[in-house]
Parts: sequence; structure tokens; C-alpha cells
Amino acid sequence: MTDLSTRPADTGDPAATAPPVPPLPPIVAGHRGGGERRRPRRVAGGAALLALIAGGGTAGAFVAERYATAEPAAATATATTATSTPTGGTGLAAVAAKVSPSIVTVLVDGRSESALGSGVVLGSDGLVLTNNHVIASGGTVSVRLSDGRTVPASVVAADTTHDLALVQASGLSGLTPVTFGTDDSVAVGDPVLAFGAPLGLEGTVTSGIVSALDRQVDTGSEKLTGLLQTDAAINEGNSGGALVDTSGKVIGINVAIATASDRSTGSVGVGFAIPAGTVTQVVSRLESQAR
Repeated sequence: MTDLSTRPADTGDPAATAPPVPPLPPIVAGHRGGGERRRPRRVAGGAALLALIAGGGTAGAFVAERYATAEPAAATATATTATSTPTGGTGLAAVAAKVSPSIVTVLVDGRSESALGSGVVLGSDGLVLTNNHVIASGGTVSVRLSDGRTVPASVVAADTTHDLALVQASGLSGLTPVTFGTDDSVAVGDPVLAFGAPLGLEGTVTSGIVSALDRQVDTGSEKLTGLLQTDAAINEGNSGGALVDTSGKVIGINVAIATASDRSTGSVGVGFAIPAGTVTQVVSRLESQAR
């Protein structure tokens, strides 16, 4: 992802005086709670990067309302058998029904701000994976399940380099963990679904394709490498949610999006996810550290 925007010298040749290629759009992943306090980072091409969490405050009034009162929509589709490979509309509905119970909303209440992100269930006892930036501001953590229950939780371990964190929800059993895919099974053009709570709208599923592989995002303080790019719509609140293939396997964890300008945080169809291979390696290490 390099900035190719250069203006050629005026040589009289129409091709040489053509308008320059515009720089990449700002890469945005959201804003923290407490109003318009965005935290721009840097990405190749001069784009701005923000964490994909949603917060309360002036710009997040709608999110704050959902944060307080939302109940996720129940999945009504009937799952297919384990041997099927869903494709097309009805197949995607089956994938959504299969994966949705394993997606949670991560809520963080601090003294001066609140934050909302997404997460995926790793253990039947309530071990959850999310992005580090979702819980980084500190505060009281809780997890809202797909069935609407909200339970207290605590941060178990975090990896700031790869922007991942483990959260343990309390008093739970019988949850359905996600299944991870492998990086070598992912190809450009593969259909995908993105799960999470964009703008606080819990239980949201969007669809798209894998747009590119091996993207790099430079935040200034850290570099996220090997990212998947997708045109599935992801927005503030999707951080830590799952990007899955048509078999229902998690191939990435949503982490950032591109927007048209620094002042806009809506998806323009350029999103990024941490690939499953990186995620599983980091989770294994974090779990061993937490023992």
C-alpha cells in the first residue's frame, strides 16, 4: 500500500499532464467514547487510521442508546448439515445462523467514557477474543451474548503488537466456540461474511469478498502486517468481530476500515482483518501466559 500520487512534469504530452492518481482514502476504524475524540494514526498513502470501536458522546448518541438498551435480533435461519458447503443467498443465511451464537459484544465502561466492540467465543466457559484497542482505555468490562444476556468480564491477557486481547466472561458454560480456518485456504474473490455490532447494532451480518491479501497498516506506533482486505461492510463497533468463509470458519478478526475522509467514519468497502493464522498463534501464546 504505497502512495503513488505524483504529478509528472509538463512536457506537452497529454499523458504526462494527466491528473495525478489520488492518494489512498483515510483508513478509519472508529473513535473512542466521550464524543469526537478520534485518534488518527497513519497508514501507507497518508491515510488516517482509527480503532473500530464505537463510543458514546456527541457523535455517538445513537451508539450510546443502543449500548444501553439493544437486544440482538435472534437468528431464525435453519443451519445446514456439517457436510454442506453453503453458497448463494440461502447458504449465507445458514452460515449466519451457524456463526451468530459465537459472536458477542464487548462493553467497556470507564470513568469518563464508554466503548463498544465485538468479540468471538473461544471457549464454552466464556473465553472471548477481541481487539486490544477495544479494552485498552480501561474500565469495567462486560460481555453481551447473542441471546441478550450481559455478564461481567475481565481482561485476561493482551498483545498490543497484534492488537488482540483475551477477555473472560463470568459464570458461563455451554457456549459455542468459533472454528478457525487456515490462511492457505483464503483466496482473493472468496465470498465472506462479517459479524459484529457496527454502530452498536448487535447481531449484524454483512457480506462481501476477500479483496486482497497481505496488506500492511502502519499505525505509527505499531505495524499490522499480512492483513486481509475485504469489501464486506464493517464500521465502528465491528472491532474484534469475525470475518468468516462460506463454511462458517473464521478467517480473520476485523480491525480497521478505510473511509473517504478524516471526518467520515462510514465504510466505503475497504476493510481489514487480522488473518486466522496470526490470530491462532497469538491466542495460543496469550493462553499460555494466562495459566
